Amino acid sequence: MRPSHFNDFQNKALNLTVLRQIIPYLLEFKWRVGLALICLVLAKVAGVSLPFILKHIVDGLNQADSVTQIVSVPIALLLAYGAVRFLNTIIGEIRDTLFGRVTERAMRRLGLQVFEHLHALDIEFHLSRQTGGVARDIDRGTNGVNFLMRFLVFNILPTLLEIVIVVGLFFYHYGWAFAAIILVAVVAYAAYSILATEWRTEYVRQAAKADSISSTRAIDSLLNYETVKYFNNEAYEANCYDAALADWEKAKRKNRLSLFTLNAGQALIIALAMTAMMLLAGFEVSQQQMTIGDFVLVNAFMMQLFIPLNFLGFVYREIKGSLANIEHMFDLLQRKPEVVNASSAQILTKCVGHIEFKSVDFYYHPERKILNNINLNIKPGQKVAVVGESGSGKSTLVKLLFRFYQTSGGSVMLDGHNINELTLDSLRRQIAIVPQDTVLFNDTLFENIRYGQPSALDDAVFEAIKLAHLGPFIQKLPQAEQTLVGERGLKLSGGEKQRVAIARAILKGSPILIFDEATSALDSESEQAILAAFKSLAKGHTSLVIAHRLSTIIDADKIVVMKQGEIIEQGSHLELIKQGGHYARMWRLQQDSALE
Repeated sequence: MRPSHFNDFQNKALNLTVLRQIIPYLLEFKWRVGLALICLVLAKVAGVSLPFILKHIVDGLNQADSVTQIVSVPIALLLAYGAVRFLNTIIGEIRDTLFGRVTERAMRRLGLQVFEHLHALDIEFHLSRQTGGVARDIDRGTNGVNFLMRFLVFNILPTLLEIVIVVGLFFYHYGWAFAAIILVAVVAYAAYSILATEWRTEYVRQAAKADSISSTRAIDSLLNYETVKYFNNEAYEANCYDAALADWEKAKRKNRLSLFTLNAGQALIIALAMTAMMLLAGFEVSQQQMTIGDFVLVNAFMMQLFIPLNFLGFVYREIKGSLANIEHMFDLLQRKPEVVNASSAQILTKCVGHIEFKSVDFYYHPERKILNNINLNIKPGQKVAVVGESGSGKSTLVKLLFRFYQTSGGSVMLDGHNINELTLDSLRRQIAIVPQDTVLFNDTLFENIRYGQPSALDDAVFEAIKLAHLGPFIQKLPQAEQTLVGERGLKLSGGEKQRVAIARAILKGSPILIFDEATSALDSESEQAILAAFKSLAKGHTSLVIAHRLSTIIDADKIVVMKQGEIIEQGSHLELIKQGGHYARMWRLQQDSALE
């Protein structure tokens, strides 16, 4: 199969997949959809009857012999014409109102589904994602679904229904020639629209891709505002953004020119059909085979038919564009996370905090192991510190315990359970973490702390603030705990954010605590305050501390030394110093550095 044919096959398969996934949203409100379809049929029946009423009005006026007849004969028909036109409009409005709830609920459901799916994807996806592009894909995708549902049901189907009715009426009342002109015009119009739209869909995709790239570039630059300023790269960022916009402009220009070609061809087909129909109707009137009213009826039907048919071309183009936009969103939904709950996963309700790493291996690629044969036993209530050089695999232990990744070999046990056999939610509820880089939401300080337990009462939050030694700092703020922390917490210092992280961990109330190099970038005073808060937090909990500064973990029950993904030493601080091995050398180097 040639690549182009394979791509066409993929696109058709994707379109069918999209439609199949949209149908359940339509069926959620079956009675609304049913009533909307009834309104659709009634509106079309009313619409088809209008030209006939108009024909009788014209014939009545044409055959009237006196002023009295001119006034009296068509009055009832004129009233009927106005009533039917109003009925046609109001039924359409009722139909749109009924179906509006369906489309809005579908957008809500689908938006939530994508949001939940993104949170379910592996950490690997989120480390490599482009936030701006993903956001635009979701936005365009949900709007595309709204357009697709609304216009597929209420524009394409009714227009096709009207075409069938009109062709049948013309064949019955005026003969095969009139019906043939309409049928040939409709087939030619539809064929041209489909072929031309398929041709230009690639330009729609290119424009959407360029739009996502430019949006991603802009958002990424703004998120890293300080870095841009540090390196005087405002002009560089502007040039990069302009280059992305230039690609977008080029893609939009191709899109616009292809749209011109499509519109021009459609307009030519409509003009030829209208001209042929009017010439034939005019000839029939001159031969007295048709009345003036029939001529008006033919003209009205052609206008009534080709206006929605012309709109149908627009709808088909937009549906193809919507499908192109929906592709990326459904690509996200089709992406499967590697870390999922096992079919027989258990819920861990009570945890004492006994952690074991049994012969654990981990690698992204087999030729480069991150962890190799890790055996580590952390008993309930112990404080265990893990130290080592950068890249030795310390933080990977934390990621495996959280099940952000699957182990490549061996197993991680919690209270005798293989964590692969526990539900992800119940596992992660047992662990609270103070990360190295605490990222806060652009909300108040109080709500950022409450994030540790969103259902917590205010009193519990204030107690966590007290235990984290945040009270004096909060009292100095102009709006106290209601102060906004800025995007990603940029208005707070590193030490202040760490104390917020500790307050969150206190509020979460988990039996296992992880402290991931949380003081490595802090000054001595901030470090001591953080350590004091952590000690009060760690009482009665199992603690795993990933440390850079050895002075912060000398009170640990066990210190584990890692190098190149392996554990090379274990023991207390004094035991490891006496051994005179790798840990002792690290200790001497840090002490000498501190003296200098």
